Amino acid sequence: MDVRVGDVLRMKKPHPCGGYEFDVLRSGMDFRIKCKTCGHEVMVPRHKCERNIKKIIREGES
Repeated sequence: MDVRVGDVLRMKKPHPCGGYEFDVLRSGMDFRIKCKTCGHEVMVPRHKCERNIKKIIREGES
């Protein structure tokens, strides 16, 4: 899966605050993602995060 820094991830399950969208701050063996609703940052292993991605939203693409 091609996930880049700056992408917005729409997840299958919500964050405890109720938000579904996360900004990607770091990618590699694990992702650092930031909830767009509450601003909480989380480090998630790559395989776990990729299973839960519903949609990747990129800047500049419609």
